[in-house]
Amino acid sequence: MRSGPEAGRARPRRLPGAAGLGMLLPLPRLNVRLVFLLARLCGVLSFSFLAAAIGTDYWYILEVVEGSSGNASGGPPGDLNSHSGLWRICEGRNGCVPLIDPFGTDSSEVPPSLNHLICMHRVFVVVLPLSLILLVFGWICGLISSLAQSFQLLVLTGSFFLLGGVMTLSGVSVYISYSQAAFREIVRMYDQQHLQHVHISFGWSMALAWLSFTTEVTCGCLLLLSAQMLRHHPTRRSVVI
Repeated sequence: MRSGPEAGRARPRRLPGAAGLGMLLPLPRLNVRLVFLLARLCGVLSFSFLAAAIGTDYWYILEVVEGSSGNASGGPPGDLNSHSGLWRICEGRNGCVPLIDPFGTDSSEVPPSLNHLICMHRVFVVVLPLSLILLVFGWICGLISSLAQSFQLLVLTGSFFLLGGVMTLSGVSVYISYSQAAFREIVRMYDQQHLQHVHISFGWSMALAWLSFTTEVTCGCLLLLSAQMLRHHPTRRSVVI
């Protein structure tokens, strides 16, 4: 047994694979690196999910079930099926057409109910792409802060991703309200009997947006966690002689 000043000195932990090389690394530093890696992965996934969601046209799906009498032109019911995204709508065999530009419509010439739909359309077509831009800047700041291992930068970047998650959640929520209001407007304009064979659902594009929101919040929380770990366990280098 050792006595004197060396007795109370804690021995650093040795990595199993680096024992022959004499490399030493404190355990808190390993944990911070793992959190950094998970945060980067979540950042990449959140951007990929949101970019795919914004660029695809399966947010809102309308299907005419079999057994209905078909459409007015005598075609099969499947010709009335449609799926839409943030920018365009695809109807049966007619291909995809752009949606009405919400910023190019004069609100004074439309009824109040439709004007409310146009306002909601303006919100989510701005908020969701803006959230995607925030993810790009947040990922760059996260990479810099992880390399610099700065507490202030990590807190700022984590807050950045949490703000992006809030914006994504707001955009998706507005889109859901928009879809419900649009369906109520269609029911008001047409008889409910004409819609009894119509099945409406949200598609996988919206599921990707929800996944992006989840990974954004996870990334922000991991960055804040790594900032706290650096604050309580500052990194130190150990040298074996």
